[in-house]
Amino acid sequence: MPPRQHHTGPNTDSARQRTPPKHGDAPARLWLYGRHAVAAALANPERRVRRVLATKNAAAWLAPLAIPEEMRTKIEDARPEIIDKALPAGAVHQGLAAEVFDLERARLKEACAPAQIQRPVVVLDQITDPQNIGAIFRSAAAFGARAVIVQDRRTPPLSGALAKAAAGAIESVACVKVVNIARALEALANLGYATAGLMAQAESDIGGLPKDQPIALVLGAEGAGLRKLVGETCTHQTRIPIAAQMESLNVSTAAAIALYEITRK
Repeated sequence: MPPRQHHTGPNTDSARQRTPPKHGDAPARLWLYGRHAVAAALANPERRVRRVLATKNAAAWLAPLAIPEEMRTKIEDARPEIIDKALPAGAVHQGLAAEVFDLERARLKEACAPAQIQRPVVVLDQITDPQNIGAIFRSAAAFGARAVIVQDRRTPPLSGALAKAAAGAIESVACVKVVNIARALEALANLGYATAGLMAQAESDIGGLPKDQPIALVLGAEGAGLRKLVGETCTHQTRIPIAAQMESLNVSTAAAIALYEITRK
């Protein structure tokens, strides 16, 4: 469970969010928007919801979904322009937005402890684009990944455009925030994972990864790729074979292809 060729600019969606809390602080309040992102949050028993703004059409769309009654009581009738004012400029909310509290912080050992059924883990090394991270979460959910591991200070909040791109996956895939990616890889190796860094220059391709171990797929930022220490810490270096005229793939596309190959075997 996993690059773009240009440097991404400031995250306008996260700029208006509160700074994520340190462990032990009160959870931050965040805005989620878009129908699938909000519906998944309302159906998640671990998610604390403060209020929901919905147009009449969006409320009708929510009506037949399996959402607890206590969550339905938080839905407020709101015109589109009212929702626009609550969110960052240009947010495509589809008539639905929710102010929620951040999820409790997941711990690496608990979230990634291998089980009888081998499920992958995705590790992101300094990927900062919200759309890419959201799409990776969506692929992680689609292919049964246990968790997505990110660097705490370099990752935007799991809200806004990121959550919308994830289409609800941030509610079902644990996000483990760590200080040091290389140390997290060492911890995963100690848990029995084969840590596989996706690199264009690797000699072996994704089909050659071990089939008797769970895989931790490690993805770097587009252009820069994996940092040297992170790449050296991986127990395997691997690549996706593509046509010679194409230098690389978008990181979220690469994540989806790699996760499919890892889980199909």
